[in-house]
Amino acid sequence: MSKAMQASDQGRRFKPNLLSLAVATASGLMVAQAQAQQSSDEQAAEEAPMIEEVLVTGFRRSLQDAMRLKRDSVLIVEAISAEDIGKLPDNSIAESLTRLTGLAGQRLNGRQQVISIRGLAPDFSTALLNGRQQVSAGDNRGVEFDQYPSELMSGVVVYKTPSPSLSGQGLAGTVDMRTVNPLQHGERTIAANFRYVWNSVDALNPESPNDGERYSLAYIDQFADDTLGVALGFSHISSPGQREIQDVWGFNNYAGAGGAALMTGAVVKAQSSVLDRNGLMAVLEYAPSDRFASKTDFYYSKFEETTLSRQVSFPVYPPWNGAYPGVQLTTYQAEGGLVTSGTFSPVKAVLGNNLDERDSDLWALGWNLTGELTDAWSATLDIGYSTIDRTDLILQLNSGTGRGRLWRGPVPGEGALDSLSFTRDEDGALIYRGTLDYSQPGLTVLTSPMGWGNLNIVPQGQMGYVNKRSIDDELMQIRLSAERYLEFGPVSGVQFGMQYDERTKSHVITDSSGFLDFTDGSKSKPFTSSGVVAVPFGMSGINTFDPLETYNSGIYRLTPNFHGGVLQNDWEVNEKILLGYVQFNIDSSLGAMPVTGNFGLQVVSTDQGSTGTSARNGQNLTASAALQNEVSGGAKYTDYLPSLNLSLEVAEQRFLRFGAARTLARARMDEMRAGRSVNFSPARATSGDLRNSPWGGAGGNPNLKPWVANSVDLSFEWYFPDGLGYMALAGFYKDLRTYIYERSVLVDFSEFPTGDVQPLLRQGFVNRPDNGEGGELKGLEFTLSLSGEMLAPALQGFGAVFSASLTDSEIDRGTGDPSTPLPGLSKEVANLTLYYERGGFSARVNSNYRSDFLGEVAGFGAARTARSMKSEQLLDAQVSYGFDTGRLAGLTLYAQGANLTDEPFVTYLNDDKNQVKDYQVYGRTWFVGLSYRY
Repeated sequence: MSKAMQASDQGRRFKPNLLSLAVATASGLMVAQAQAQQSSDEQAAEEAPMIEEVLVTGFRRSLQDAMRLKRDSVLIVEAISAEDIGKLPDNSIAESLTRLTGLAGQRLNGRQQVISIRGLAPDFSTALLNGRQQVSAGDNRGVEFDQYPSELMSGVVVYKTPSPSLSGQGLAGTVDMRTVNPLQHGERTIAANFRYVWNSVDALNPESPNDGERYSLAYIDQFADDTLGVALGFSHISSPGQREIQDVWGFNNYAGAGGAALMTGAVVKAQSSVLDRNGLMAVLEYAPSDRFASKTDFYYSKFEETTLSRQVSFPVYPPWNGAYPGVQLTTYQAEGGLVTSGTFSPVKAVLGNNLDERDSDLWALGWNLTGELTDAWSATLDIGYSTIDRTDLILQLNSGTGRGRLWRGPVPGEGALDSLSFTRDEDGALIYRGTLDYSQPGLTVLTSPMGWGNLNIVPQGQMGYVNKRSIDDELMQIRLSAERYLEFGPVSGVQFGMQYDERTKSHVITDSSGFLDFTDGSKSKPFTSSGVVAVPFGMSGINTFDPLETYNSGIYRLTPNFHGGVLQNDWEVNEKILLGYVQFNIDSSLGAMPVTGNFGLQVVSTDQGSTGTSARNGQNLTASAALQNEVSGGAKYTDYLPSLNLSLEVAEQRFLRFGAARTLARARMDEMRAGRSVNFSPARATSGDLRNSPWGGAGGNPNLKPWVANSVDLSFEWYFPDGLGYMALAGFYKDLRTYIYERSVLVDFSEFPTGDVQPLLRQGFVNRPDNGEGGELKGLEFTLSLSGEMLAPALQGFGAVFSASLTDSEIDRGTGDPSTPLPGLSKEVANLTLYYERGGFSARVNSNYRSDFLGEVAGFGAARTARSMKSEQLLDAQVSYGFDTGRLAGLTLYAQGANLTDEPFVTYLNDDKNQVKDYQVYGRTWFVGLSYRY
């Protein structure tokens, strides 16, 4: 076991003690500072007993600003507000969102990235920037929020209930990220931030750093008698990541152990990454009078991530070990239906020096023009454009002790064999022991250790694989609306408008993706090691080399992969959406109780289509042999989305809110692809029985209609005096009228080429997504934000924010089992933040918990794969001190720690927590830095 692994393991085993220590340490700092501050306050009180004003700053002010946004909205919302310019309370937008009631994040590569709202996966919600829908760097619609630097945002509003005028409303909710309005800001401000960041796990790969930096600069000003406002911001991050990973390939029932589950193979990885992101924001605001305003905003993000993986794989069970079918399991132990320890012998290891590069450029541009035409009429024109270009390179180069026996062929294998022992620790992670030291000079060569591959394509076996793909997403939005102020009973005004969206997204696997063998036909080649990397979880070190340099040296020959399962993932989806809406605003009273709200209707007309490739499966892997053709499809439909929102102030600062609406979420784009893989059996060409048709396959469905739900929300909110906190209790119910399932559907293959074979049938069954019956989703949410002085004067400066949600669903997703969880649904989600802030000193600790859920990870070939994920509890903390007077006024020093308990990321298979699939350790991340505001 590596030293980093040992440290991580100790951190996990003593997690409760670390949690207590972190809380106790922060509490001790708070108490000590409170006592010192109390003494200082008493002395100051004797000298100046009159206090005219209390200025709230920092984290407390951000809580109060967010609370006001929530209180003043007629919808049910959650909000985040920046502590200061360029300073949201967390390290990223994604982390900030996970603090909100009913929201939960999923970690990918060690950082929060995608968000579930109210138990629904990211695809069910919509992300906006300044009210305009955004494209996604991901494979589908779910926005990867780590693309957006928190330093360039002034706040975020999450709409849990929709209104007719809300653009891009999602079925689960809508996340609206907002940049600063310079005229509303009202003063010249220059703000700079710098943070040095490092990871507690030493660099696992020598080429990758273990530290980095993060800095930002913002400038806001007003000109021409405060009619012209400008805001400029730049953000840079270079952040390291270290990941100790083990991935069990699968489990089969082993008869020798009474049918207990036995792993079929495993890979352990020492993985290092560097995330480089540069973000640029600009806002130009012009308001020459109270009746006219123009605002233009621009955002650009350059996102690059490079990941190196050094790994050891052991195929130990059929069919993976077809090159060595004599592998035996000895001295095993089974417990709870799982083989928990044993020894495999003889085994052949596949060593990997792998590279994963992602490069994406995100652009967003918007212009909003608002004018009051008369005292009663106003109109707004809003134009938005958003686009992203993403390219991925996934390079896998194999090495081992010698070429394996060619896949199920007669040629014997070469090289030393190993004996692999394994045991299972209390967290479900497997610890391995081998007999070979793979770091020995000359022991390993570049080769195909298991002899995998189609010998007609790679005669000496597959030496590696290249996966190159690109994603382009482009969205244009034009919106024209008008509002008429009136007094007509409870109706205070009417809004109506039209919006046109046009979006095109493509996913392309280039001709540069495919199988690698050696240009000169060799079965193996020596390499010069650039060093030794210690592989975690008990494995020995392996000799390393630069995968990109080796690939570019010219020793490899590339054979493109024209398999139908690959080509079907080349697709383009187009959407043209015309939306019209009318909204009546309510401002009235019920007796002595004020009532506000709105009601109305959205009418959404959709014209969608997709083009793609229909290609034959099997061993037709060359361009000349692969039977394929271009396919297309689409649908047109109209949805009617009524909604009602009422907010009743039942007592001073106590609100009862009600919402009812029909909402939709469009199908995933990979599910809407026209392409499909085709199974064609010439041996069945004479069959006239559909059950024995020569045709079959799998693919997408460009005719898919959206998920649709009828929802009801009820919330009670009590805001305490003087902005000292609030309490909220909410319940929601969603009747999912439709859902999208994987089904076997009869499809016509008349346009597919068959060569010289003419089959009797041109129809067959294809597994593809299809619209079907829905189910229900329901939940309860509770929030309490409380300042200590509400309880006792001695607790001034202390505070706590607690939120919890309980969510449940009944929908079978096509499995026939209504207990099957919805993607993204954690039944329990909870957050607790304890803070102290006074006299320039600030400290806070946050604990974030979510129960088991069905998430999404990158599977084989980087395809998105649903996976059961284990519950996790994350602990973060921050301490800072800000100078209010003197030469250092405006300067704040701070230190932060993330993932303080080193919580592992764990997934499992077959809904069995004993069958751990992925086990990843990220280490703790530390930040120290400063900010300056002028």
